[in-house]
Amino acid sequence: MLLGCALGFQNLMAQTQVPLTDLSFFDNPSPNWKTVSGVQADLAQNEVLTAKDGTGILVNLPGKKGAKDLLTKATYGDMDLELDYMMAKGSNSGIYLQGRYEIQLLDSWGTVNPKSGDNGGIYERWDDSKPEGQQGYDGHAPRQNASRAPGLWQHIKISFQAARFDANGQKISNAKVLYAWLNGVLIQDNVEMAGPTRGAIDAKDAALGPLRLQGDHGPVAFRNIKITTFDKPHPVLSNLKYKIYKGAELSNDELKKQKPDAESGSTNLSSNQGKLTNDFTLIYTGNIEVKEAGEYVFKLSVPGGKGSFSINGNSAVATADNRGEGKIQLQPGNHPFELRYAKTADWARPALGLTVSGPGIREYLLSDANVSNNDPVDPILINATSNTVLRSFSDLPGGIRVTHGINVGSPELLHYTYDLDKGVIVQLWRGGFLDATPMWHDRGDGSSRPAGSVQYLGKPVPAIEKLSDDKAVWALDTAGTGFRPKGYVLNADDVPAFKYVIYGSAVNDASSVMPGGQGIHREVSLQNATDGLYYYLASGSIETLGDGLYAIDDKSYYIRVDDAGGAKAVIRQMGDKQELIIPIKNKLTYSIIF
Repeated sequence: MLLGCALGFQNLMAQTQVPLTDLSFFDNPSPNWKTVSGVQADLAQNEVLTAKDGTGILVNLPGKKGAKDLLTKATYGDMDLELDYMMAKGSNSGIYLQGRYEIQLLDSWGTVNPKSGDNGGIYERWDDSKPEGQQGYDGHAPRQNASRAPGLWQHIKISFQAARFDANGQKISNAKVLYAWLNGVLIQDNVEMAGPTRGAIDAKDAALGPLRLQGDHGPVAFRNIKITTFDKPHPVLSNLKYKIYKGAELSNDELKKQKPDAESGSTNLSSNQGKLTNDFTLIYTGNIEVKEAGEYVFKLSVPGGKGSFSINGNSAVATADNRGEGKIQLQPGNHPFELRYAKTADWARPALGLTVSGPGIREYLLSDANVSNNDPVDPILINATSNTVLRSFSDLPGGIRVTHGINVGSPELLHYTYDLDKGVIVQLWRGGFLDATPMWHDRGDGSSRPAGSVQYLGKPVPAIEKLSDDKAVWALDTAGTGFRPKGYVLNADDVPAFKYVIYGSAVNDASSVMPGGQGIHREVSLQNATDGLYYYLASGSIETLGDGLYAIDDKSYYIRVDDAGGAKAVIRQMGDKQELIIPIKNKLTYSIIF
């Protein structure tokens, strides 16, 4: 595992935010591309994307003829790309790194077993000389389908390493997708590509190439496009020397008096020096040469102990919990450094790791490859091969812990967490079911984590409230409501229906997974309902799309009111957010779609 991934830090980036006030960033754009201020898809019609005049969003509306791809004026080698995109229903597009390597964009909503041609896949290479059905090869499917519904914004992060060439122009290493994250889920990891994918602008690899967005297939929109280039030489270490001392908590005075157990010059930074495996202090000195002035980030990993890293006598990193990160301003030239690793815990093997990133420099490993991620625990993953119910704590954004949560998993790979304290669903996710490591490893803390792409539904509040009118404030808890949870009942397919009493009304709250795992259909029924009851559907920014359909939180997910017995939903402004509520009498059915 790369140290940066192990430590969970971001690279220091030389980043460009692509301006979308016009199309000047792109080379000779065709008329199918324009900037707009808003876009909306149609869940019922294929390849329909409507747009509002303005700027800030890049949209492709290909029409029938003359649609072309969009290429940047600039060319890129190593780069990170991060952006939001929106697919029309049934639409097909793609992101071509260097114009050659396609990350597929597709309306793959509802696909359970994605292939390389699905959303987030690395598209196939192609050979017309091969037999029918075998021309496509070397494609890479996403690890799981993290796709969202048409008309919702999706977020992708791609880290790309260009092919390498020697002085004679001969390729010496293939291009790689170091990683791709889609909607918060890792879908591609260190994928090597032997050559350009089908439809590339050139059949040969290259050191540089433009970013290319496919425009001749289906409607698609983009926003928040960020490009980070890595074109500067990384720092180099020289004049390395080390000393190893017996004892891990030695002061500088003690070190001066004590003879090293081993000392020598070295060609690299490594923990594999000498014979000591614990209770030792390893000290490296040397020089670090940088070519560019700027701020540099160093990350140090010292499993089972403490460490420090200083340059020019100034602290750059001091570790806590076996790892640390620090920033320091450096000018071009050679700078003396000292690195210390004091190992005290015998449960960890020695494994020194040091990385650097800086202006135009992707995170680079300065030490040898003997790097630990400091996590000896294999994850405890739970798959939902059938309908599955599991209780646990659940941690939500904002430091919220749901202490009486029920996790409901399905073989359609669509799962949710129900809060028994408030009678409300607090999160849904698509993909893997649960990571139960924090709950079941060692003594555990009782919590589990979704193992897929999560959609949070805001701060939990009681699902049902009695209001004097639709402008009254919604209570944050169930005090004074007579709320009593009654657990849940499983049907013949082991799908739970949750039951509780509130304001003297008996509530039956049942959810079913929509075909293809496209969302969940909710049916809430009441017995002995009192007057003035309302149901809390959503909070955040809310757009009315018509026919009972609402887009929530900047088009993150949909709420669709299917049957409310004639009642009409109300959008109201409460403080800095909007709330979507609806009167409820005997029954309400609605869907959460994402």
